Amino acid sequence: MQTQVQILVIDDEQIMRDGSSRILSKGGWGVITAENGQQGLEIVKSRPDQIDVILLDLMMPGMSGMEVLEKVHSLDPNLLVIIITGFATVESAVEAMKKGAYDFIPKPFTPDQLRIVVRRALEKRSLQKEAEFLRQEREKSLRDIATEKSKIKTIINCMGDGVLVCDRDGYIVLTNPAACRMLKVSEPCLMGNFISQCDLDGELSKTIGESLKSGDLSYTSVSQELSIGEAGEIFLRAHTAPVRSDLGETMGSVTVLQDISHLKELDKMKSEFIAMVAHELRAPIAAVEQQLNVILNRVAGDVSEKQEKLLVRAKERTKGLLNLIKDLLDLSKIEAGRMVQYKEPLTLQEIIQKVVDLMKAEAENKKIDLEFPPPSQNPLIHADRVSMEGVFTNLISNAIKYTPEGGKVWVNLGEEGGFAKAVVSDTGIGIKKEDLPRIFDKFYRVKTVETRQIVGTGLGLSIVKSIVDAHLGSISVESEEGGGTTFTVLLPRESNPTP
Repeated sequence: MQTQVQILVIDDEQIMRDGSSRILSKGGWGVITAENGQQGLEIVKSRPDQIDVILLDLMMPGMSGMEVLEKVHSLDPNLLVIIITGFATVESAVEAMKKGAYDFIPKPFTPDQLRIVVRRALEKRSLQKEAEFLRQEREKSLRDIATEKSKIKTIINCMGDGVLVCDRDGYIVLTNPAACRMLKVSEPCLMGNFISQCDLDGELSKTIGESLKSGDLSYTSVSQELSIGEAGEIFLRAHTAPVRSDLGETMGSVTVLQDISHLKELDKMKSEFIAMVAHELRAPIAAVEQQLNVILNRVAGDVSEKQEKLLVRAKERTKGLLNLIKDLLDLSKIEAGRMVQYKEPLTLQEIIQKVVDLMKAEAENKKIDLEFPPPSQNPLIHADRVSMEGVFTNLISNAIKYTPEGGKVWVNLGEEGGFAKAVVSDTGIGIKKEDLPRIFDKFYRVKTVETRQIVGTGLGLSIVKSIVDAHLGSISVESEEGGGTTFTVLLPRESNPTP
């Protein structure tokens, strides 16, 4: 790589070439000489980008300085040429400058005059090179950006998941064919438009708007399920998250869409299969239970003590199996959206009192004190009666099951904000801290020495939560191992409490 400045002196006079070479060499510059224009051009051609400045004699035999100047500029328009001329030909030098020469120096000249003119030319040449370098770097950066943009666009366009990117004003700046297909909107209707102009699903538009407005740094992402199309034939899962700067400022939002229609179809098939199997099993198992009752009641003849014990155990197992079938059928109804079918104005006091009355006998058998004190407030809710009875039957029944003999179970009813609040508490065995997050999961049962002999399906609390959610309510639990358990149910209040 060339580091030393190279100056080409083209002059037909030997003394001028040698003198210029000595003067310029003392300045630390490299000097190349040529005795005529043709030789000088050959040097320029053989050393592209290596010659920085040319000192060119205007009056030379053969090829004149003017011709050399034109040919040099055709080879490299940026190459600086200083014309060497006598006083008698200054007008010619001026003409040469009009044709592209950088400067001229008249003969005779002093060493300092030559160095000044050459140094000024080299400074300009340095600026030219720096400007050229910056231009090339800028073009390289633009090419890199264009290449990177093309790569990103190719990747996003090939993704199976839909992508929707908005700026802080809700203006869509990036999308892909998958998003257009899933949302059933053409790309021109998305790209370059505001979210409010795109006729998107209302819930999705609302979520994107909230992510752009949220100033809470703890707000990360929101996942939701959407049904698209008039018949709701496309099911999507949308993940929306704000994009923030290093300072925490919201710059926009990104939404990733996944088509889960096939998963929904598989889930529907699974639910239908479970419902079909459970329905077909219920009748024969119920018949078995009835026959066992006939035998145990001695209708078919006497039964020995040993036979009775075996039959009682078989009856208990049959009853447990029927409970499992009932829970599976309830679960399939919930998943099909048929569990909560008829809502009406209800008072929770009436529902809970009915369940407590039904559970009194079971509580007395275990010497458990079951209490439901008269509430000071009797909130009215809009709910499905059968479903609500199922919720509190499950909660109170569990409280009795998991409370040792001599314990206590109580239910309190009141209001909290715009909700009816029902609290079911017990002094039972409690739940371990690590089990609490999973007790509402399907088929999950807490396994301890105390619960080993208690029959259950692990579906009860999952069904309870699904019913409460379907009524736009919430259920929470507080418990401590060995310290009892408290379930709190909140349901939207319809109107002022009745007296």
